Amino acid sequence: MQDTKKFFENLSGAGKSIGVLTSGGDAQGMNAAVRAVVRMGIYVGAKVYFIHEGYQGMVDGGDNIKEASWESVSSMLQVGGTVIGSARCKDFRTHEGRLRAALNLVQRGITNLCVIGGDGSLTGANLFREEWSGLLDELVQSGQISEEAAQTHSALHIVGMVGSIDNDFCGTDMTIADWVLIPEMPPKDGWEEQMCHKLSENRADKKRLNIIIVAEGAIDQNNKPITTELIKDLVVRCLGFDTRVTILGHVQRGGTPSAFDRILASRMGVEAVLALLEASPGTPACVVSLCGNQAVRLPLMECVQMTQEVQKAMDEKRFEEAVKLRGRSFENNLNTYKLLSHRKIDAELPRSSFNVAVLNVGAPAAGMNAAVRSAVRVGITEGHTLFAVNDGFEGFSKGQIKEIKWGDVGGWTGQGGSLLGTKRTLPAKHIDKIAEQMRIHNINALLVIGGFEAYLGLLELQAARSKHAELCVPMVMVPATVSNNIPGSDLSIGADTALNAITDTCDRIKQSASGTKRRVFIIETMGGYCGYLATVGGLAAGADAAYIYEEPFDIRDLQSNVEHLTEKMKTSIQRGLVLRNENCSENYTTDFIYQLYSEEGKGVFDCRKNVLGHMQQGGAPSPFDRNFGTKIAAKAMQWISKKLKEFYRTGKEKLDVVWDCVKSELIFVRQKIHRIPKEQWWLRLRPLMKILAKYKTSYDVSDSGQLEHIVRLRAKDISAI
Repeated sequence: MQDTKKFFENLSGAGKSIGVLTSGGDAQGMNAAVRAVVRMGIYVGAKVYFIHEGYQGMVDGGDNIKEASWESVSSMLQVGGTVIGSARCKDFRTHEGRLRAALNLVQRGITNLCVIGGDGSLTGANLFREEWSGLLDELVQSGQISEEAAQTHSALHIVGMVGSIDNDFCGTDMTIADWVLIPEMPPKDGWEEQMCHKLSENRADKKRLNIIIVAEGAIDQNNKPITTELIKDLVVRCLGFDTRVTILGHVQRGGTPSAFDRILASRMGVEAVLALLEASPGTPACVVSLCGNQAVRLPLMECVQMTQEVQKAMDEKRFEEAVKLRGRSFENNLNTYKLLSHRKIDAELPRSSFNVAVLNVGAPAAGMNAAVRSAVRVGITEGHTLFAVNDGFEGFSKGQIKEIKWGDVGGWTGQGGSLLGTKRTLPAKHIDKIAEQMRIHNINALLVIGGFEAYLGLLELQAARSKHAELCVPMVMVPATVSNNIPGSDLSIGADTALNAITDTCDRIKQSASGTKRRVFIIETMGGYCGYLATVGGLAAGADAAYIYEEPFDIRDLQSNVEHLTEKMKTSIQRGLVLRNENCSENYTTDFIYQLYSEEGKGVFDCRKNVLGHMQQGGAPSPFDRNFGTKIAAKAMQWISKKLKEFYRTGKEKLDVVWDCVKSELIFVRQKIHRIPKEQWWLRLRPLMKILAKYKTSYDVSDSGQLEHIVRLRAKDISAI
């Protein structure tokens, strides 16, 4: 296998110069992308330049184009917006402006550009690339550059990263929206009366607050704008409700980037540098993106054309096509929202004779309640009767079961913990009683939301099917655990909220040392034997090291890390951050590492330690976990409906496990002791964390993005387009 791999050590940046700029509106995570481009570029031996104020800085030149150093991007991860500035540039739209920009780049030897922005910024970059040869010819003819300089810099390579807050609307609409108005889904004629009727029903149900979300480009079926003032006047006139308008505006662009934004931006920044290093004169400008967890490179102009086709479809009132052009992810989000937001009257609901039980198992995870709400409401929409089980399998065996209705789960999305109650108890000792309760309540299907105990519990129920016919029903698991250690699953509900808790705490800890020189912090994270939180949290927080069980280490590694931090203290970055998974080593405990660092770093730096503990499980779920829990639970309930219709009580149902909508073979390594999947995708991120912390390491780029056409990926979900 070794000879089939390709390592980035073979990709040298020596003699190359990379310019990085941000253009368009600010977006959280831009600074993380800039940091990754700078550090990866320097790591491979290239020079990297900041181009301040976007294209305007490129045109004006001078101090707007400055060489970046490793230390110059320190402390950028947690800062919102873009620290190198972004400005609209009329000059770059002119030929003369682009000629001046070309001169400024050639004078500094820059022939590789990383552009972080929206479709307008990326379109401008592609035009610049297409004109490059002609611009150099003009500069030669005018005597501003030599023939030799023109030949040396004959090709301009461009890689784009999409930096935009306009990617999706589902992160918020799943939480509190009574009515949502967006450009891609204009309401049908008569929507005014329908909306007011729904608001009236909500008030009749003792709901005191109604929220209506209006996207800035919302329109009706006739392409007539729908504004917030129009909505306010309508509600006041028809219902007499006290109504307020809040325009969020640039509040949405500000703030600290989430852990997800930092990780995505860091991965894309590294991928952008790899794309530039591998580019040849004939390589088209591309956009780096993620498809699932795989990096992909897409032709820039194909992406821009697809974006333009969306607007064209809306202008021509082809709204269903516009939704599909947005991508499968957007379409799925929209369909899930429609399933959950508009409650049907009983007469409109399909009728089934099926009863479905929902329960939580294992430790609490933020987003569990969002998943329960989604499962209950989709199940009711499918015509089923839903039952809530309190306190997991233990409560199931005791008969803590009751019917749960649409209104019972109102307001659950934003609440942390488990409102149903959850326990780690496995069902094996209670199989007879659980089977009896399933018979008493005529339970036809089970939806279990939880962590590793939920998985093991379903296996135990499956094993007992030969003795209990009541257990021969469809069963589905939705993964929900901060440890993110469910085999076959890329991501679990609650993991994103835990990561945000870790990064927020690390940000505050680093800030506490802003006036203190030469200090190293040792932070202990949760996760059992799974190092996901420590690794990905370390990448998001800018850690110098992260110790995990999956990557064994010894005293020599610890000494090497101390030496690395000692060298770091000689620079302008005089602080360090080290994360440790709670079970990474039986002997190298947090106290041991703290004492070792304190002793070995004596006279160079001092140490502090912090055990984060259960704060990683608590708190309100992040928008990502609310959205993810909502969508995956809806998918699981729809799967249950399908199975009930196909195989009800044939005795042939097999246990299926559904997580991020992917079913796969489940292979364990010492599952009962360490609960670690054999394959863990995030382990591939560890070299990135080390590279960005300036460690010499090997990085397999065999899986780096290859240029693909967007049409081939249309059936997939491209997350960053």
